[in-house]
Amino acid sequence: MTTENDVVLIHFEDKPLSFARVEEISPDVKKDWYHVKLLLLQVPLQEVTWILRDVYIDGAEFTMDGKRMRLDKVVGPESGEPEAAGEAPEDDAPAEPSGDGGPAKVISLTDRKKT
Repeated sequence: MTTENDVVLIHFEDKPLSFARVEEISPDVKKDWYHVKLLLLQVPLQEVTWILRDVYIDGAEFTMDGKRMRLDKVVGPESGEPEAAGEAPEDDAPAEPSGDGGPAKVISLTDRKKT
């Protein structure tokens, strides 16, 4: 189910056209229809509002001006690393050594700008 803040891939005539982020989904006056505000992730950024049925938001094909369209929710790949998923590591292992055999070093970007 596609919800607000999801990234979707817009297909035009069965060809990928553009990525967009779902900014807002609000009900229309007609039952099962919604105003879907999309931020098109292209240069320049553009915000559009489409009036779509609930099934169209979830990936069913529809038409605009006689052209076939479809929204596919984009799901990122599984990384397998707990840190990438926002979870804490399971054990309290020390930091991995850097390539030169010494401990890893944290570099402050704020301090770097001062020099």
